[in-house]
Amino acid sequence: MTDLSIEVNGMRFPNPFVLASGPPGTNGKVIKRSFELGWGGIVCKTISLENEKVHNCVPRYGKLRSREHEEVIGFQNIELISDRPFDLWLEELADCKAAYPDHMLIASIMEEYEKDRWVEITERTQATGVDAFELNLSCPHGLPERKMGAAMGQNPEIVEEVVSWVKSVSTVPVWAKMTPNITDITVPAKAAVAGGADGISAINTILAIIGINLDTLRPMPTVEGYSEPGGYSCQAVRPIALRQVMEIGRACPGVTLSGMGGVESAADAVQFMAVGAHTVQICTGAMLQGYEMISMLCDDLAAFLEGKNFERVADLVGVSLPYFTTHADLVARQLEAKREKAGQANRDEMWKGDIAKETDTLAAN
Repeated sequence: MTDLSIEVNGMRFPNPFVLASGPPGTNGKVIKRSFELGWGGIVCKTISLENEKVHNCVPRYGKLRSREHEEVIGFQNIELISDRPFDLWLEELADCKAAYPDHMLIASIMEEYEKDRWVEITERTQATGVDAFELNLSCPHGLPERKMGAAMGQNPEIVEEVVSWVKSVSTVPVWAKMTPNITDITVPAKAAVAGGADGISAINTILAIIGINLDTLRPMPTVEGYSEPGGYSCQAVRPIALRQVMEIGRACPGVTLSGMGGVESAADAVQFMAVGAHTVQICTGAMLQGYEMISMLCDDLAAFLEGKNFERVADLVGVSLPYFTTHADLVARQLEAKREKAGQANRDEMWKGDIAKETDTLAAN
């Protein structure tokens, strides 16, 4: 049978499908449920030291539907990181690892721009036995006044510095999660690697406005008549996410990647792995389809790998990267192909002529 497991930074994932940080990993109960269903790993909802500073609004989700079939093609959230007490999180993370020691549990952490805070949250969280950290340097909305999330991730100097703070005390792998809300995503990715990151996660959600209510002319989702730009996800962002994961894959060779952005099927996941992702994270897809989608993902991935004669998931990682190039190179390749085709046509004509001459000679004799 095809082997769906993959080793990443010393961690053995039973399959490459990981529930991304967000509502799917909002507490210990749902984390355990995801392990029972067969997810390869889970990144818990982002935690911080002081939950009393986190205040979520209602409503905080918005959907964009296709005009013809009413299918959800875009999803926006203005949800912040976890508003549950940090000490409670520590208890639940430790409980999850004790109950499922062989399952990969990754802690998503975020703090203010202060070394002592990052060191404290790293040391206290890793004491629970988590397998790795994912540094949320990319949340696109909320908390910018505290220099958290994308406010950090858009500054490569800060990215390198924060990653180095965590690496100075972390005894487990550290992934840095990138923001897509930047001109060149490879710049902070390289900075994270320079700071010692073992892996890169990409992408977080894209800052967007889901729409305007045409009855009230108020932005959505509407909170007391007002709103703010939020994080956009779902299938509509997948082409952007694929491009940015590919760029990181080429710019940071040798660094493990965890790709995400609009993954709703094994076919979507395969594309991320083909451009360099070792694991594939899913959040909105699980929210819309349910955690049980993991069975379909594994079955369909196994069928794909068998159809392509790949023995293991690792054989798929990065296979498409060599085929991305520049426009100038595409033009040159096309010209060369035309020359080759023309040359072959000439050779074919000459060959036909030679055959004709030989036929005439044989007939004359």
